[in-house]
Amino acid sequence: MKTLITSLIILSFSMGVQAQHENENSDPNQMKTLMGHNNAVGGYGAITMQYSRIDDRDAFTFGARGAVVMGHMVGIGLSINGFFNDRHYDPISQTNLHLSGGYGGFFFEPVVLPNYPVHVSFPILIGGGGIGVNSSDKDKWNYDFNSEASDAFMIIQPGIEVELNITNFFRFCVGGYYRYTTDVQIDNPDYNVPAGVLRGWTGGVTFKFGRF
Repeated sequence: MKTLITSLIILSFSMGVQAQHENENSDPNQMKTLMGHNNAVGGYGAITMQYSRIDDRDAFTFGARGAVVMGHMVGIGLSINGFFNDRHYDPISQTNLHLSGGYGGFFFEPVVLPNYPVHVSFPILIGGGGIGVNSSDKDKWNYDFNSEASDAFMIIQPGIEVELNITNFFRFCVGGYYRYTTDVQIDNPDYNVPAGVLRGWTGGVTFKFGRF
């Protein structure tokens, strides 16, 4: 939550500074707003790749976003993500076990000084998802998984991204995020899944394509 509060403070300050700059040469009788008088509307699609630790094992997340961009400074859209962690061998069941699942939802993305070649944004995802225990036989090259048990969760994921304007239609982003979820309860005798197994930091890259 500290990340979210800090992000909102920085956003409010930067938007005020930028709006003031935009309005310096405007009609003095025109109404002043935080967003200035730039009413441009754009949009983008993006793919994301992230790394984290889930249950003390390497984990990877792959996702996609779609957003409408208003005034170059605020993105609003939807995000979907899938994740999995490394498998480990369980000698009792004689199977390989791992966690996998997905989540998605609505996201809000303030962007600070978007016209600069390097700038920052603060995406905040709010939604839900599911996680499950999967098993396969002891052959490590066998990817025929069986779902053993699963549960649903709610998620809030604030983050910060450093964006590089590569071209007018392509941005490359490096980001850090904190994944906070409700407790999960998975009843599986071969895999003791902690209630807060998905909570923690994650980092990765995003490739955005569109009109910003």
